[in-house]
Amino acid sequence: MTDKAIVCKDLCKQFGDFTAVNRISFDVNKGEIYGFLGANGAGKTTAMRMLCGLSYPTSGEATVAGYNVYRQQEAIKRNIGYMSQKFSLYENLTVRENIRFYGGVYGLSDSQLKEKGVELIERLGLGKEMNKLVGELPLGWKQKLAFSVAIIHQPTIVFLDEPTGGVDPVTRRQFWDLIYHAADQGITIFVTTHYMDEAEYCHRLSIMVDGRIDALDTPAELKRKYSARTMDEVFYALARGAKRSAD
Repeated sequence: MTDKAIVCKDLCKQFGDFTAVNRISFDVNKGEIYGFLGANGAGKTTAMRMLCGLSYPTSGEATVAGYNVYRQQEAIKRNIGYMSQKFSLYENLTVRENIRFYGGVYGLSDSQLKEKGVELIERLGLGKEMNKLVGELPLGWKQKLAFSVAIIHQPTIVFLDEPTGGVDPVTRRQFWDLIYHAADQGITIFVTTHYMDEAEYCHRLSIMVDGRIDALDTPAELKRKYSARTMDEVFYALARGAKRSAD
C-alpha cells in the first residue's frame, strides 16, 4: 500500500491553444493538510477538477486515493469529499434533512446515518437547530455544516475550494479546528485559500503561477527560501509576475 493519497506527474490541461495547467508534478501524503495556492487565473481550479474526476487531463499522469484520473473517475468520486467555495447545501431543507440527503448520496446505511448524524450534530453543537432550515443559519455555521457533511462518509481525501470565504476570523479559526480533527482521523485535506494566514496551518503547500507550480514546501521552508516574514510576502514574490487574471 502506498503512503500517498495523491500522485501527480506532468499533468496538463489544454483548451485549444490555451494551456490552463502546464505539466504540474506533486504528491500528497495520507493524512496531510496540503495547501494548493495561486492567484486568480493560476490554474488551480482546473487542476482540482481533474483530481476530483470532473475533467479529463490532456496529458500526464495522476492517481487520487489510488485510482487513475483517466480510467477510474467514478471510483475517485466515491472515495473523496468535496466542498465548493459557493455554499453547497440545500437552504430550503432543514439541518437534519441535509444530513440525511447527503449521507444517502454518499451511500451510508440508515444505521450509519443515525450514528454519524448524531456525532456530527454533537460536534458542531447544532442540537437545537436540527429542525431549522439551513438558510436560517449564520454563514459560519453553514460552512462548518457543509464541511462536516462532505466528510460524513469518512472519505480518503476531502477537497476544499476556498471553504472560508466571507466568514469572520474567529469562525475561520474554528473551521480549521474541524480540519485538524478530520486530519487526525486519517482524512487527507486538499485545500485552496486566498487567506495567507491559513496557508501557515498547512503541513505543506504549493503555489501555482500561470499554470505551473513555482514553489512547493513547508510554510517555514518557503519563508526561509524567499527571505520572507509571512506567507503573504512569499505569495506576492511569486505572483507579482503572473500574466493571467482569471481561472
